[in-house]
Amino acid sequence: MEVGFPAGKGAAPTRSDVFDSDCPARTVLDKLTSRWGVLILAALCDGPLRFHILRDRIGGISEKMLSQNLRTFTEFGLTERTVEPTSPPSVTYTLTPMGVEAAAQLRGLLGWVAANAEAIAEFQSGSASASSAHS
Repeated sequence: MEVGFPAGKGAAPTRSDVFDSDCPARTVLDKLTSRWGVLILAALCDGPLRFHILRDRIGGISEKMLSQNLRTFTEFGLTERTVEPTSPPSVTYTLTPMGVEAAAQLRGLLGWVAANAEAIAEFQSGSASASSAHS
């Protein structure tokens, strides 16, 4: 399956066009770029993490959301789940080579967000006060 961008302006969408709602890549894109997806994959960039450490690293995520996302990423081949037979069992997650590649791209996005979040917030608050002044 080849996934890409449309051929050009006015071109009819194909199943490999990420702008087409039927493109299989849209499901992957939705999961990767969700709030929790980006943070989970970025956190795993530093190496394997046990479930509870990963949960604690990502402030605000519930165990349910973490578990659902990790299950999906494992099904997509982006993470690998290892269970050690201890009491209680120790579960560790790590990125696969494909997960490392995806996470590297997402970390670039997170870097941009971190570098620009303050300026965006300032712009947003300035726009909000300018909008209320015109009301």
